[in-house]
Amino acid sequence: MRRERWRQAGNPVRTLEDAQSFIESVGLCLMFPQRNLPPIPNFIAAFVGTESGLPDWQHAFADPRAADATGLMVRLLRERAAFEANYLDENNPFLIAASVFPYFYALVGERNPKQAPKPGARSPYSQLSCDVFAVIHREGPISKQKLLEKIGAGLSAAVLDKGLAELWSKLRVTRVDYQQNEGSVWDVLYRWAPEPVHEGIQLSVPEALSALLSKYLDSVIAIEQTELETFFGRFVARSKVRDAVNALLSARELGFTQVANRSLLQIAPAREALPVAGSTSK
Repeated sequence: MRRERWRQAGNPVRTLEDAQSFIESVGLCLMFPQRNLPPIPNFIAAFVGTESGLPDWQHAFADPRAADATGLMVRLLRERAAFEANYLDENNPFLIAASVFPYFYALVGERNPKQAPKPGARSPYSQLSCDVFAVIHREGPISKQKLLEKIGAGLSAAVLDKGLAELWSKLRVTRVDYQQNEGSVWDVLYRWAPEPVHEGIQLSVPEALSALLSKYLDSVIAIEQTELETFFGRFVARSKVRDAVNALLSARELGFTQVANRSLLQIAPAREALPVAGSTSK
C-alpha cells in the first residue's frame, strides 16, 4: 500500500502536475532515501517509480536521475506548491506540501516573523545569522554566492551554511530557487509566502500537531507509536506527540491494528452513520 501511495510501484512522477499531486498526497517527504529513520516517502523514488537502486544524497551527484528529480523539485518550490525545511541535512531536503505547510510552521516557526532576529545569551541566533538575515531581507531573493559577496570579510561557505541553518531551522528564511552558477537562492519566508505563514501563526501547537500526525499516518498507512514519536520528536517534545495521539484516540480519529506481534497506529475507518429513529430503508 505504501509503495502504491508513494509512487514506488512502477507509477513514476514525471510532470509538474504529477509532482504536485504526489506531494499533496503524502504531505511530507525527503528528497533522497535515508537510513535509520521512521518510514517516510522520498521524492526521487517517486520520480524513478521504484525504491530499488536509488542514490542517497552523498552519491546523487553521480546519478543523472537525481539531477532530473531535483530540477522537478525546484519547480515545485518556484510555484510555491511545496516548501523546504531543515529536518536532517540541507543536502537532503525535507519537502512539505503547500496545504500542510501552515501546520508545520505552527510547530517550528516564529510567532512574530517580521521582527528581525537578535543575538543574545538566550537567543537561538548568532550575530552571523542576524547579519545574514539582514542581507536577505534587504537584497533577497539572493543566491548563496551573492550572499558571500555581500557579507564579505573572508567568510567561508561552510560558515555561511551554519548561519543559514540557524535561520532555516526556525523558518525565518527558505530556499526558493537554484541557479547552477550561483547555487541556492534564499528569501525571507514571510515575504515569499505571506499567506501560509499568517495562517500558521493563527494555529495552536496541539491543533497543528494533530493535523500533521493525521496526514503523516494517512501517508504511511500504519506505524508504531514509538516511530511516530521519533519522527515528530525532532520538532516538538515527545510528550506533546503522545498527548496529541491520545487526543486523537479518544476522539476515535485513530485506532490500532495488529500486524504479526506489533500494534500499529492507523487512521480509524470511517464510521457509518446510524439510521434515524423511525426511518425505513429499502
